[in-house]
Amino acid sequence: MISRRTFGKVLGTGAAVASAAGLSWACSKAVPNDNDQGPPTIAQGREEPGKESPFGPLKQVRAGVLNVGYAEAGPAHGPAVILLHGWPYDIHSYAAVAPLLAAKGYRVIVPYLRGHGTTRFLSSKTFRNAQQSVFALDIIALMDALRIDKAILAGYDWGSRTADIIAALWPERVKGLVSVTGYLITNREANKKPLPPKAEWAWWYQFYFATERGRLGLEQNRHDLAKLIWKFNSPTWNFDAATFDRTAAAFSNPDYVSIVIHNYRWRLSLAQGDPRYDGLERRLAQSPVITVPTLTLDGAADPFTPAGGGSSYRDKFTGRYAHRTLQGIGHNVPQEAPKAFAQAVVDVDHFRAPERNHSK
Repeated sequence: MISRRTFGKVLGTGAAVASAAGLSWACSKAVPNDNDQGPPTIAQGREEPGKESPFGPLKQVRAGVLNVGYAEAGPAHGPAVILLHGWPYDIHSYAAVAPLLAAKGYRVIVPYLRGHGTTRFLSSKTFRNAQQSVFALDIIALMDALRIDKAILAGYDWGSRTADIIAALWPERVKGLVSVTGYLITNREANKKPLPPKAEWAWWYQFYFATERGRLGLEQNRHDLAKLIWKFNSPTWNFDAATFDRTAAAFSNPDYVSIVIHNYRWRLSLAQGDPRYDGLERRLAQSPVITVPTLTLDGAADPFTPAGGGSSYRDKFTGRYAHRTLQGIGHNVPQEAPKAFAQAVVDVDHFRAPERNHSK
């Protein structure tokens, strides 16, 4: 369960936050910063389809409202790294990343998010809530259950958002952050504003899921729908059937449809969250800055990545920071470019302590 220390901080709303900002694509442009590290653009080849090393037996642990299924690799007392997957994906996005980090002495934890794989709710009466803050609370509870005080967090898609939230609200629990597509904390008021038509078209499934037809479509066609999204999200990734099917097994979770539908409807303000987390959501709606050491990644072939090499969200990271664009890589960065993703984790671990410019 969540520790008393964490629980008090979860429900407290007194901490100051930064001024409100819009969606990540609309944030201020980058300014030169001598904290920036690393090459801005990297050409990174992929592993061959189906070549990732499979995980061994999964583990389960009671954490918060869940019994969390997770893979673990590396020495038990190594520095902790928690790798967070997106949708429609699962822990196997990290099948090639985890052994690379384990070989360097890291304790690697790769959990199934709520509604995926072997992660289950402890009670049938628990609201199948998928607002953004609860995913972060799940990971905090997992860290407490595994007695991990502080970890490097790394993720993409839903995983990036979850890692960003933890880094913003509980920076004392985060040693470093690797975030694909940068700053993904949702501002629901800003989310009501229309995007350019091409961007709206890319998000077609959000609007599909807003309907009963879309819910039924996800229920009945979860396999084919996910494969279609994989192909769109990663247009240059030639994954094979075995690679996809290995992940698609995670979609048989009994809460998968409920979690996916609620997540996207909540983002569009079409579904309510749990009032207990209103305080957290108010803080997140103010787009708090992230102060922990951070390395952001963009896949150059990702249809959701805004142009500008990370400039659209640069000002949201005020600690030690670097950005890399991966040429020829789409949305599922860790599975398409595992070596580059693992290297980002190692590099952010070696960033110096956050630096601030107090003259401004």
